[in-house]
Amino acid sequence: MFNKTVAAPDLTMCDREPIHIPGAIQPHGLLLVVDPATLIIEAGAGDIETRLAPEWVGQWLPALLGQEVDASDRLEAIGDSVILGRVNGTSERFDAAMHRSQEKLLVELEPAGEPGGGPLGGPLGVLAMIEKASHRFERTIGLDDLCREAAQIFRQLTGYDRVMIYRFLDDDAGVVIAESSAEGVDSFMNYHFPAADIPRQARELYVRNRIRVIPDVGYVPAPIRPGRADRPPLDLSDASLRSVSPIHLQYLRNMNVAASASISIVQDGILWGLIACHNRTPRRLSLPVRVSCRALASNLSRQIRAKDEALLYRERIRHRSNEDAVCAKLGRDTSLSDFFQRIGTDLRTMLNADGFAAIQGRDLYKTGHCPDDEAIRELGAFVRKGPAQIPISTARLSEEFAPAARYRAEASGLLGVTMSTEIPTILLWFRAEKLEVVNWAGNPHKDVAADPTAVLTPRSSFEDWVETVRGRSRSWSLAETESAGRLVRRLLEERANQRVRLLNEELAVTNRENEALLRQKDFLLKEVNHRVQNSLQLVMTFLRMQSKEAAGSDAVAHLAEAQRRIGAVALVHRRLYSDSSVEVVDLGRYLEELVEELLSSLEEGWREHLQLELAPVLVSADRAVNVGLIVTELVINVNKYAYGGRPGPLSISLEQHHNRFRIIVADRGVGKGEKTLGTGFGSRMLRAIASQLVGTIDYTDNMPGFRAVVSAPVETPR
Repeated sequence: MFNKTVAAPDLTMCDREPIHIPGAIQPHGLLLVVDPATLIIEAGAGDIETRLAPEWVGQWLPALLGQEVDASDRLEAIGDSVILGRVNGTSERFDAAMHRSQEKLLVELEPAGEPGGGPLGGPLGVLAMIEKASHRFERTIGLDDLCREAAQIFRQLTGYDRVMIYRFLDDDAGVVIAESSAEGVDSFMNYHFPAADIPRQARELYVRNRIRVIPDVGYVPAPIRPGRADRPPLDLSDASLRSVSPIHLQYLRNMNVAASASISIVQDGILWGLIACHNRTPRRLSLPVRVSCRALASNLSRQIRAKDEALLYRERIRHRSNEDAVCAKLGRDTSLSDFFQRIGTDLRTMLNADGFAAIQGRDLYKTGHCPDDEAIRELGAFVRKGPAQIPISTARLSEEFAPAARYRAEASGLLGVTMSTEIPTILLWFRAEKLEVVNWAGNPHKDVAADPTAVLTPRSSFEDWVETVRGRSRSWSLAETESAGRLVRRLLEERANQRVRLLNEELAVTNRENEALLRQKDFLLKEVNHRVQNSLQLVMTFLRMQSKEAAGSDAVAHLAEAQRRIGAVALVHRRLYSDSSVEVVDLGRYLEELVEELLSSLEEGWREHLQLELAPVLVSADRAVNVGLIVTELVINVNKYAYGGRPGPLSISLEQHHNRFRIIVADRGVGKGEKTLGTGFGSRMLRAIASQLVGTIDYTDNMPGFRAVVSAPVETPR
């Protein structure tokens, strides 16, 4: 810890520390402060006399560096940086870079990396490494897998003992969501860190300067000289050599860290997280490695965005489907109670709420776990203060509405919206309190010194500190909040349309409509009967084929596989009876339900490893049966072979390209190995079904794991 005899900032709040104007640099490099008009060196920092030139103040920069320097059009804005290339010192070579700061040019010289580009092997090696890492990013399944892969890649690239992917939360605290560590290094996986550990101005610098390296936390700062009282402090925000806050250096020493690097993950100018690298001994990162880290971090940011957007897209599609189902159930109810009696439970479950309530004047309806009637009306008044048809949501209701503390067990989370009806109708969704156990890296609640002039000191302990958080619920997602607002608008439209349809029905009921209904009924019965007969014949064929394969003790396993294959067919028929169309099936929704049934028959644990990316593709019912059988067989194969019978990552995606669809079933397991494909019953069946679809099925190495790609026309070719 610092005491008052050590040079430290005289501050009372971390957010006030002027870390961008430290007046010094880290001594492993050199800094030259240059007049941009004359290119005359005015000041500098570091051991310039010994390492570069004995006489340097007042020298012309190109002469001192031994190369042309043109700053007229290469640095158009503050923050732009230009790599000048290699510079010869008295006994070593430097990598030089230049950028603008206020009215000056800053030239930074750092010891050059190994000859030939070091472990990266020069520019071509850097490009090859970035391309390989990008492919590894693209093949990951979900955000967790992506971040784990990124932690491993950055540790291989930097050589640090511990690399963590650190994500900022809504309250500016952070949590380690992925980690790669050397043997014997303490783990911070899933540990939370308070917002105060990374103050506001430090987060701003992370956005501006995407990589910050401290090769040795025990360094002695090298001041900028010659110092002049008439000059304002020099802004070193964009300087790689900028000296770091002594508070942060002590913070790292308290973590037993001797060297660190922080690489920013930025999205739309917002700091999403950090790639935090720690080493137990001093360690430098050369300029080529830092440039590679910045490029990879940008690639990682794009991949994170792509996976977040894909997740949001799938959730929006699912909610739209649920909205369609709810609106389809609207009847001709005249009272609030009758209206919500029909769809109230569906409204609750569609947004994964524990309770739902609706208020219209004196009428009140509720279902599920809700607060008492008085509390519901109290919350209705709270929601109605906002604009109509625009949802409000919170997972910390008692923090925003103090009276809710008395019923936080039933309603720690609230999603509410007002419908603009004749008498405003208020819809309320509740989520119960969810006790959250948070593992902190040390006590996050630092005591504030009683003395307002006390010098700041960092946390000294990072031992596991467990906190139980109350008054919070599961968070409402963006898609859920959007769905609530969209649902209200659709309900209003549907109710208005129903009134119009009711008037039309009273005026225009004719014999022709009755005959049309009868003909449609006859058609439905005949079509359903035709498909059931065909499917039963198909089931019998599969059973005969399966019985030929079964022998001895293997019979039970074969019959279990047969049941799963029959389930793929049966699911389509259930959809035929429940859907309004007997001709067309939403293949994405069908596969989602099919996989859900398959998982119920497999070992527990598969659901948390499953990643579905299913686009809505409309196909005929016959083709859906065949596709379901293919997916069933591929999932069975993953269960049997990929992870030795244990659950593991499984990705199933469906996409449409023009008039063809493509299904990809991929795992991260042992891969093909020495197995010979195409000899078993399942492989023969897959080839036969793919042939019926006039499609193809290909197998590739997923590095690691196995990847099956099925491609076929959306419609049966004529």
